Amino acid sequence: MKRLALTVALLAGFALPSWAGFEAGLEAYNRGDYAIALHEFKRLAERGNGVAQYNLGFMYANGRGIPRDDVEAVGWYRKAAEQGDAFAQNNLGAMYENGRGVPQDYAAAVKWYRKAAEQGYAGAQYNLGIMYDNGQGVPQDYAEAVKWYRKAAEQGDAYAQFNLGFMYDKGQGVPQDYVQAHMWYNLAASRHPPGKDRDLAARNRERAVAKMT
Repeated sequence: MKRLALTVALLAGFALPSWAGFEAGLEAYNRGDYAIALHEFKRLAERGNGVAQYNLGFMYANGRGIPRDDVEAVGWYRKAAEQGDAFAQNNLGAMYENGRGVPQDYAAAVKWYRKAAEQGYAGAQYNLGIMYDNGQGVPQDYAEAVKWYRKAAEQGDAYAQFNLGFMYDKGQGVPQDYVQAHMWYNLAASRHPPGKDRDLAARNRERAVAKMT
């Protein structure tokens, strides 16, 4: 069976900071008024606000209210990523992995996934596991793949749970263990992996809680 290898990095939604104008932009986005959302995010992004830069990149990457422009998306993701934003680092890694807005570069993808993964972002941990699993941008290393899958799986990432189950099933990077494989497969099956349109409100709450801890 081919293990799941979906890059979910580009699917992350918005974060929720407390800067003036941002909530207005977010509310506009959620009601589908992308022109106002774009105006508010761009105004803040141009002043150096990292979260607004990330959100602006998201809008360009997904063509929300504007024609999709991967080059613009990469530019804004990079600005936010260089300020340490894990969501932007992860998404920038995905742009490099998929050759969107930049030449495909697996080593650069690994670099940005790792920065986000080391901050504890489960999506990036999963993506970094995939890179080790497939030997893209790094030497193939199943033990490292297991390490990162486990970190994401323990945070509830269903894709990582499935892949970790597969590793136990096949004895790749860990001793073959059908009990562990069954446990992780079951955990994955009990969850619904995020689809193309993640719940933005849930993502905002996740980001806000993360900032408070």
